[in-house]
Order: sequence, then C-alpha cells, then structure tokens
Amino acid sequence: MAREYKSFPAIYELVKEIPAGQVASYGMIASLIKNATPRIVGFAMAGAPSGQDIPWQRVINSAGAISERDGADRQRSFLKAEGIKFKPNGKVDWKQHRWQGPSEEWLARMSIDFMDFLEIQSKWPG
Repeated sequence: MAREYKSFPAIYELVKEIPAGQVASYGMIASLIKNATPRIVGFAMAGAPSGQDIPWQRVINSAGAISERDGADRQRSFLKAEGIKFKPNGKVDWKQHRWQGPSEEWLARMSIDFMDFLEIQSKWPG
C-alpha cells in the first residue's frame, strides 16, 4: 500500500495544472508544495487515485526521463499519445515540453507571490 502524506491533496491539485503535452519533474512539483520532497511527490504519483483526473504520467525525473519501474512503458505510451517527443536517449526535451508552472489563481490560493514563484522556477530543469 502506498504511503499517505498530508501533502498528497496539494500535490494532486498542482499536478492537475500540468496540461497535455507538457511535463514536470518530481522536484518541480515539490518546490511549490510546503514540506514536500521529490520522493514524496513520487509516492503521491504512484498512489494517485483513479477517477480523479490526476495526470500522474506528466511527472518525470529531473533528468527528463521516465524512471525505470513497473508502469514505465505505460507512462511513455500515455506521454507519446499526448504529443511528447523523446530524444534517442529516451529523455524529454525540456525546452520543448517543460511545464511553465501553475496558474496565477493556483499561486494566489497557495499564497505564493509571483516574484517568489519566478525565483523558484529559475531553478527548474531546462
């Protein structure tokens, strides 16, 4: 059974902000959620409840690759169906497919100042 953390609902809400054709890293998501780490985001994605439209497949590792595990082929298929292109080395081109971040409404709900968000975003891959 997957671990449950208090931050899972906030993680799921944020991941729903990632549109088809874009990806984020576990660290990108963690950088916007209080007390979350990339590992916690990974646990959340592994345990994402079905039927809630959580696009778990859009969260990949910071190298731009799908982490090798059960379900990796399924994740790759979902991403390809959304228009994500992979380089010959199996990685996503961050410049082409990196999510730019959540909506201003999400930032406001989380009380994150836009200038603070830009500082956070500047440390993201790509």
